[in-house]
Amino acid sequence: MYELTLIQKLAVMTLPIVFAVTVHEAAHGWVADRLGDPTARTLGRVTFNPIPHIDLVGTILLPLGLYALSSLAGGGGILFGYAKPVPVNAARLHNPRRDMALVAVAGPASNLLMGALWAGVAGSAHLLAESLPMVALFLFQAGVFGVLINVFLLVLNLLPILPLDGGRVLNALLPPGLAMRYARLEPWGLVILLVLLMSGMLTPIILPMVSFLQSLLLGLAVG
Repeated sequence: MYELTLIQKLAVMTLPIVFAVTVHEAAHGWVADRLGDPTARTLGRVTFNPIPHIDLVGTILLPLGLYALSSLAGGGGILFGYAKPVPVNAARLHNPRRDMALVAVAGPASNLLMGALWAGVAGSAHLLAESLPMVALFLFQAGVFGVLINVFLLVLNLLPILPLDGGRVLNALLPPGLAMRYARLEPWGLVILLVLLMSGMLTPIILPMVSFLQSLLLGLAVG
């Protein structure tokens, strides 16, 4: 079976990564706009155009670099990335605590939808297998990786750690006093998350859910 080189893998990964994180952020902005806060829309962030959302380090260099380094080290490839966060002014939302939770959920929901779309890409790649075999292979690999990165971001972002979306939802559900104390942990959230990821402590939590969702989506599309 044909095996992609590392460079080819990075080429296949670029488009799914960029859209996974940028559509995620656009979904936050779109829901916030629908719930009363037009901040993201006025800043041009409610768009599927990746350019306004791309963070050079977080969207491109970090995920590709982590994957390349971990693969060269003999690991399975570590995936982690982010786009520029969409600004949301909670004071302008109709019901700030409830609506902040809805804005947060919009990001993972968009990843689930994109995962299904990439599964469709993988499932339809065989239509080009005879006429354009290399294009078919590229689409299949991109589709499979698109499912993987989106279900990974879906599961990761639902972890109850600020500033992840799961942390936003938990913060909205906690009593106000406890929510304020919980919010003080946010400046340390990304550091805590990276330590947990790099140490492998999150693997038993994330991997089974990612594997289940990936198998489900690809099974429905590819058969």
